[in-house]
Amino acid sequence: MKEYESLERRFREAATVRSIAAMLGWDQETFLPGKGAVWRGEQLAWLAGRQHRLVTGEEIGAALEVCAGYFPEEGREATNVRGWARDFRMASRIPVEYVERMARLTSEATHVWAGARKAADFSMYRPILEQLVGMAREKADLLGWEGCRYDALLDEYEPGSTAAAVEELFARLAPEIAAMVGPAVAAAAGDGGWEPSGHFPVAGQQAFNREVAEAIGFDFEAGRIDASNHPFCTGLGPGDTRLTTRYDESNFLSSLYGVLHEAGHGMYEQGLDGGQWGLPVGEACSLGIHESQSRLWENHIGGSDQFWEHWLPRAAHYFPQLSGCSPHAVAAAARRVSPGFIRVDADEVTYDLHVILRFEIERGLVGGSLAVADVPEAWNARFRELTGLAVPDDARGCLQDVHWSFGGFGYFPTYTMGNLHASQLMAAARGAVPGLDGEIAAGNYSALRGWLREQVHMHGRRWSPEELMRRATGEEPGVAAHLAHLRTRYLR
Repeated sequence: MKEYESLERRFREAATVRSIAAMLGWDQETFLPGKGAVWRGEQLAWLAGRQHRLVTGEEIGAALEVCAGYFPEEGREATNVRGWARDFRMASRIPVEYVERMARLTSEATHVWAGARKAADFSMYRPILEQLVGMAREKADLLGWEGCRYDALLDEYEPGSTAAAVEELFARLAPEIAAMVGPAVAAAAGDGGWEPSGHFPVAGQQAFNREVAEAIGFDFEAGRIDASNHPFCTGLGPGDTRLTTRYDESNFLSSLYGVLHEAGHGMYEQGLDGGQWGLPVGEACSLGIHESQSRLWENHIGGSDQFWEHWLPRAAHYFPQLSGCSPHAVAAAARRVSPGFIRVDADEVTYDLHVILRFEIERGLVGGSLAVADVPEAWNARFRELTGLAVPDDARGCLQDVHWSFGGFGYFPTYTMGNLHASQLMAAARGAVPGLDGEIAAGNYSALRGWLREQVHMHGRRWSPEELMRRATGEEPGVAAHLAHLRTRYLR
């Protein structure tokens, strides 16, 4: 069909433009000199405008009307047409002028945020955050919403989800988590309190992290690891997936678990159908599903005693001070429940409290009930309610995450969705893969990785997140598997 072929060409070209912008974004986070930020914003604005023009226009809408209902519902072409229709509908509501303006602003904001975070000074970030919040509200209004303005932004990252549904989810989850924290902290105290000590050179961390990432299945012929202020993964195209982490020479576990997390994302990108790259059937289902892959490898695998039964000797090869430690002691230190300030370093039990806080702050900002000037005070007060801790400075408070700087309002709830999906997928994998824990203890991950590729990666955007989870696990997505996992691991 000529209309379908025309759509495929246009959307593949748009994906190529997007991948070039992603490459410049990766460079911005890793190697771009500070004085290059303004020009980088102009480059990204031009590319954003070009991509937007490719996926909008009357001819796109006309071709989609011809293609609608033409192909078998479960087929590749129908998946693409549905995905294109959604993308076209959303993009058509946003003027190209907005897209270009946002690209310039987020490029600058990322640079400003890095400086403000380093100085632990919210006042440096406040003026540009006010602009970002204003643009988030403008975008939500352009997209359209009924329940609340936040819904329009959340739907971009997790199709079909709403703020009300997230609020209901958190209302069920938060009391259960709060009840676990005290007993889990007490149980952790019974593990002997071993902590990494001494000097862990960056070179040793890099070598060890690469061994682990390669063993679990990240393909270094199709990717790499670099350093950044905030760990992230970006899939630039077939055969090019970039990971970053950050290093602490007093604690090798920080960079290791950052790599495990981002490699989970990276293996999802590498597990997509490269032949369908740039088309909905070759793209990730949602951010919640994407996050399930990172949290599964970071927590369910990396946080297990079985993982350290295999990897402790290799860790001791790079860091001799680990000689004589037991696998259980290192695993217990890695997963120790201890409420802290930094989300990316948070333990499994308290992690979702960080997400709840950010959701509440974001919803207030976007809805207009919270002024940008009041963010630090609101953040610190709510954080103390949730964890009992007094935030010492802005760097360990409201400035710790980069997401607002790239316009990611609506992003944070997907982290908790990822936790829930990861637990449900891992429970299903244990039922489907005989002897899985023994395989993990032996350092063999191919069976688990193959199961995830078959159940999750290869399907792209063929189904909604809920339908994908139903097909992969045989159950409706929910909180039960995650709560059962936390109780089994942390309460005894």
